[in-house]
Amino acid sequence: MARPTARVLSLLELLQSGGVRTVAELASRLDVDERTVRRYAGHLLDLDVPVESVRGRYGGYRLAPGYRMPPLMLSDDEALAVLLGLVAGRRTGLATTTGAASETAAAKIRRVLPERLARRLDAVLGSLAFTAPPGQTPAPDTAVLLTVADAVRHHRPVLIRYTAAGGRRSERTLHPYGLVAHSGRWYVTGADPGIGQDRTFRLDRITDTRALPGSFEPPAGLDPAQHVLSGLATTPYRHHVTLAIQGTIEQIRARLPASIATAEELPSAPGADPQTEPWFRVELHAERLDWLPPLLASLDRPFAIERPDELRDLIAGLASRLATSARRNAPRQ
Repeated sequence: MARPTARVLSLLELLQSGGVRTVAELASRLDVDERTVRRYAGHLLDLDVPVESVRGRYGGYRLAPGYRMPPLMLSDDEALAVLLGLVAGRRTGLATTTGAASETAAAKIRRVLPERLARRLDAVLGSLAFTAPPGQTPAPDTAVLLTVADAVRHHRPVLIRYTAAGGRRSERTLHPYGLVAHSGRWYVTGADPGIGQDRTFRLDRITDTRALPGSFEPPAGLDPAQHVLSGLATTPYRHHVTLAIQGTIEQIRARLPASIATAEELPSAPGADPQTEPWFRVELHAERLDWLPPLLASLDRPFAIERPDELRDLIAGLASRLATSARRNAPRQ
């Protein structure tokens, strides 16, 4: 049977998870009666832990909002989840410019853990290997990230100072719809009222931002992640490629994800067999075309090229090389 002190700490851990916990729920979790729960809550108050009593049908106990507990209380699963999250954040590039913050946070957590648990977690982290290289993308500034996130949540306009890929600097007002993490980068998507268009900006290229007075109403049903992917797929490059591909959208997306290409199902021809797979009009922009022939070959679906004609020659050249290789005998040992 757990000692009273252990149960008092267990009550504190339950309250730290947030929200209001009913007395009946706490009694069940601690395996005590409701009177004992109230006594344990009194013990926490004696220790200057601000436990609030909430009245009403769904009342119970909660910690005062904003209170920070001096001790860090984590179960084995929680400690592993936090440390793995910090490691994964560094590896994928989803960190802030205060790059040492994740390392110092991990060190603090490691320092306050019981030695038994700390050794087991060190064994996990020490034996963990990643198949992908560490993220090398620039990280956004913490202050910029927090300011933009607050503006997204409260629908407030922000003033941003932005440096484009070519080095051109600008200052503009943005009505931010949402933050999106994609391929190791942070993006913010929203409306630029100065030009009356929706825009997507890389957060690491925003050097400064501040909230502006007023508010805005974001479009109903907007999906910020899809908005960012569509914006990336339509970014202007040297070549504008248009294809017709027959197959399912899942087959097409397996090789041409939404961040690379747009796909729109074409109407079926009159009298077409309903069992025939549909055709999709696929558009993408690319600086080079040499990567497309092998990708289309790996897609292994019927396709037709609308433009550019240069792509036809590249595909024909690949087909000729593949045919030659198929007929070639392997060198003798």
